[in-house]
Amino acid sequence: MNQFAAVAGAHFLALLSPGPDFFLIAHSSMATGWRRAAAACAGIAAANAVFIAAAFAGLSILRPGTLAFTAVQIAGAGFLVYLGTRFLRSAGSTAIESAPPGVPVRTAARWWKLAVTGFASAALNPKNALFYASLAAVLVAGTSAGHLAGYGIWMVTVVLLWDLLIAVLIGNQVVLTRFARALPLLERASGVALIALGAGILLVAVMR
Repeated sequence: MNQFAAVAGAHFLALLSPGPDFFLIAHSSMATGWRRAAAACAGIAAANAVFIAAAFAGLSILRPGTLAFTAVQIAGAGFLVYLGTRFLRSAGSTAIESAPPGVPVRTAARWWKLAVTGFASAALNPKNALFYASLAAVLVAGTSAGHLAGYGIWMVTVVLLWDLLIAVLIGNQVVLTRFARALPLLERASGVALIALGAGILLVAVMR
């Protein structure tokens, strides 16, 4: 349970700070409506599923206690610290704006095009690959294939639901304004938590 809480918590914290995927969903929702933007959400979730499967498959090749396994743990911890630092440094500098009043909403975008765009956005973002590899390296020795599958299903589901929530809410000006105000605090909290997690992993790896 503690392992699941750490993995799920780090994963959700990473979702809180907007990245390329967030802005793609926001743009799609404001331009075509949330129902068509859901296609982009599905594409993003599918790309995340590919990264998760690849990361967990790679983990099964490594053997706990070996130099390679320790190196992956240290690299993963380093990336989490780096990501947390980026969150702290960028806190308050991310601009989120709604579509100007009077701009018509386009509904002609094809579902499959948005899905492909969403998949490409997530698949071409190296942060996703590194982040999932980092989480995979965090898992303790002896994690069963069933637990790994459960983690993967959980994370893909959370990504999809979170992105769908963004798509639904992003067109609401009140919600958008409040989110923009809270964004700096969310980025700072996420940064501190990821740095603490990375430091803890590094300490465990070095002490073994």
